[in-house]
Amino acid sequence: MLHELHVDADRERLARAAAREIARRAREAVSARGRFTMAVSGGRNPWTMFHELTSCDVPWDRTQIFQVDERVAPRGDDERNLTHLEASLAGVEVDLLAMPVDEDDLEAAAARYESELPVRFDLIHLGLGPDGHTASLVPEDPVLEVIARRVSLTRPYQGRVRMTLTFDALARCEGLLWLITGEETRPALTRLLAGDETIPAGRVRAPHSLIMTDLDVALTHLSDPISPGRDATGTPE
Repeated sequence: MLHELHVDADRERLARAAAREIARRAREAVSARGRFTMAVSGGRNPWTMFHELTSCDVPWDRTQIFQVDERVAPRGDDERNLTHLEASLAGVEVDLLAMPVDEDDLEAAAARYESELPVRFDLIHLGLGPDGHTASLVPEDPVLEVIARRVSLTRPYQGRVRMTLTFDALARCEGLLWLITGEETRPALTRLLAGDETIPAGRVRAPHSLIMTDLDVALTHLSDPISPGRDATGTPE
């Protein structure tokens, strides 16, 4: 899968650019189809992006936000992605459909969440771990081979079972937006850009993929360096 690249050494500026890109996609989707559906990943990396999004021109009343993955933990727990997503989006009213990871029957909860997903997402936001995982699709986890479900459960990873969208769910989108920063992700990003399907992230497929990353990570792969604040075509921000 080919990726469009946007690189910028300034992480704050990168987060703002990512937020503006989401807002643009939202307006286009609402103009074309009447609503915007997006699935968002967890981790610390996107918190600033989500906060910046609250200041963008987004048709919030026509927007639905789903979760890509979530740790099985009580509501309000600091380890829950939802806790930080809600804090980052404070001040806007949006239809946020949280993964029901605090229910007793997690298999039934996953099936119900799957039934609430759109046929296709307009946009899915993903991150990348140093081990090449994305969403909660972690190397050697049986969830990597799930093909009959769009939402499934993982084995414990870093002390927590996760609920996650599967490869099938991630493929059902109009486009991907990856936000990837940090020196520790350099090897995994290099493998992703090379199309390495031995890492989970390399198995994700979509019609369009935009990788937004800091300069230090991306330039090792690019033959023609991109200046800060410019996209892969050299277009100024």
